[in-house]
Amino acid sequence: MHHLWHAVAVSRRHDVDLAHLSSEAADEIADTMQALAAASRVRILGRLTAGPSSVSELARDVEMEQPAVSQQLRVLRDLGLVLGKREGRKTIYKLHDKHVGVLLAEAIAHTQHNRALATHHAKATSVPPAD
Repeated sequence: MHHLWHAVAVSRRHDVDLAHLSSEAADEIADTMQALAAASRVRILGRLTAGPSSVSELARDVEMEQPAVSQQLRVLRDLGLVLGKREGRKTIYKLHDKHVGVLLAEAIAHTQHNRALATHHAKATSVPPAD
């Protein structure tokens, strides 16, 4: 229940009525959430929470090939989640704004919460070994 109230509090800060989203708003949100549908994009976003980075630095840090990182950055840029700025021959990428980090942190918190609940449920329903 706490998470529900937190979501309501966050939506109030941004004047969003979560209960009455338009179909256009829902489509835009679904597009944004698609970024979290690929583990590689989640890892790139997670790395960018630590600060701006070049493609080669990202590739090294998330253990991916540079072309694959570039492709995922293109998707993230098109979704408005990252920004790229040319610096000489390199492009330095960063999160679009703090909301992207919050979105990722909330997704991680939700996943960890679900994992903890599943573990607790499994322990509570397990049958003790017979003597």
